[in-house]
Amino acid sequence: MAELAGNPEKCAPSIHVAGSKGKGSVTSMLAAMLTEAGYRVGRYMSPHVVDIRERLCLGDTYFDEDVYLSAGEELRRIAEERIPSLAGSQRTLFDPSTEEGCEPTFWELLTLLFFLCARYAKCDVMTVETGMGGRLDSTNVLDPLVSVITLIELEHTNILGGTITEIAGEKAGIIKQGKPLVLAKQCGEALEVFRKKAEEKNSPLIYLPETAELTNINVTSQGTGFSLMFKSPHLLCAANQRFDASPHGSFFSIPIPGKVQAENAVTAISALLTAFPLIKRDAIRHGLAKLKIPARFEKISEEPPFIIDGAHTPESLSRCIETFRSLYGEGGVLLFGCASDKDAEAMAKAAHKSFSKIIITTPGNFKASNPEQVYDSFVSVAGEEKTHLVKDTKDSVMQAVFFAKNSRRGEMLPILGTGSFYLVSEIRKIFVF
Repeated sequence: MAELAGNPEKCAPSIHVAGSKGKGSVTSMLAAMLTEAGYRVGRYMSPHVVDIRERLCLGDTYFDEDVYLSAGEELRRIAEERIPSLAGSQRTLFDPSTEEGCEPTFWELLTLLFFLCARYAKCDVMTVETGMGGRLDSTNVLDPLVSVITLIELEHTNILGGTITEIAGEKAGIIKQGKPLVLAKQCGEALEVFRKKAEEKNSPLIYLPETAELTNINVTSQGTGFSLMFKSPHLLCAANQRFDASPHGSFFSIPIPGKVQAENAVTAISALLTAFPLIKRDAIRHGLAKLKIPARFEKISEEPPFIIDGAHTPESLSRCIETFRSLYGEGGVLLFGCASDKDAEAMAKAAHKSFSKIIITTPGNFKASNPEQVYDSFVSVAGEEKTHLVKDTKDSVMQAVFFAKNSRRGEMLPILGTGSFYLVSEIRKIFVF
């Protein structure tokens, strides 16, 4: 399909981001810093929270309407000419009756639409997040300036494999011949896979625990500050004259609470300096300070305090709760829902001790879910007294607010709505619109 469209994925240099958690934040941070540096940045990430155009953006704003229209018309033309169900009975490139033929998926069509948008908008650079895995993801038609892989966890095991080694192997598929790999901290099994693949591809490996030092992390309800120092000659050279020469490194801040976001920022800065070594420090600092990402530890209500965050793996949920506890204490209300392919049992074990009330609900209808099974997982560790099943999302939000305002402690409790991005999207719509 990309060939039929004249390979729009080659319209601008790119940075390609994969991983189990944090890849959307890293993709957005890269776009924010490049935008501040004066580049026209096409940003592709998923899922969206409110509007599908959030997936296909110019920096942190939507493309102009005529860009979407022109790209959409070109995609329609390709689809009507080449997809059998639209083209009639004639034999086409995507004819399922041929040996390798199959109709394009929604994700493949959406990915091509983004590349077309980037070309029509005359983007200077693209920051692109994979959808799932990496090796077989449609975004992997890219030949990026640098590949980035964030933390790996067990996820989508029915598709990517049941072990860390298998999942890392799929993510490692984005590593390109001779192109650098910026790699966030990994467990031993994943790191071995990535080191081996980088060596096979003659890809310079920038492994962040060995090349960057994150210190002075300060998390408040307004965001996160941190200091950054580089230890590798490669990044030190790129950062020369652009970072403070103080013994504590350069200080940065992002308007999102959480130590994990500081770690994501280090990943993004390292990738940026690898791809664009002449980038100015002020562009990095001001870009991060202006960062906008919905549903990343976002406060949508003051009374009661209501935080939403997409955290759908055990590690990401643990770190989200750690930030929530540090700011609001223990004993609040948890509103949770996840898709069927997530490890609900592990997440229940990670979450139950920190909340006085737990409400399990349906995480939207975009993906298959089984809230009854999730409820059973939480009941098994938290008990029936404090665990409730409210399948309708709107009703579950009202129940959470009721518990928060009528606690036995005589004070208003904070609420954390988390799990699937599709759930936090539904919660956000109730409060913001």
